[in-house]
Amino acid sequence: MSLERVNPPELSPPTGFSHAVTATGGRLVFLAGQTALDGDGKVVGDALPAQFETALTNLLTALRAAGGAPEHLARVTVYATDVAAYRAHASELGRIWRRLAGRDYPAMAVIGVTRLWDEQAMVELDGIAVLP
Repeated sequence: MSLERVNPPELSPPTGFSHAVTATGGRLVFLAGQTALDGDGKVVGDALPAQFETALTNLLTALRAAGGAPEHLARVTVYATDVAAYRAHASELGRIWRRLAGRDYPAMAVIGVTRLWDEQAMVELDGIAVLP
């Protein structure tokens, strides 16, 4: 199994994502959307960075339970209730990502939404991974 990150020089240099990811061989894992829910099903964290960290931790926990690791992520979608706040915290969110998931960035998108399933949730992440 291999993942190749593709970042054509004709496109704007990616920061914290890859423009494309190709996958050959392996097993697909579809990761459900994860928010900042704790083990009791309660949203934790009053600020976007804290919620992002918990949501990413939850996503990576599901990935590990399926036999994967952060470097197997091919695609992640981020749903944010406040895109302006997400952009304002981008540097901090990037540091959280690198600490938890490393520098092998998947193809990513951030999508603004009016609200998430849990009303207190500010961010949700889902993904697709390719395992060997």
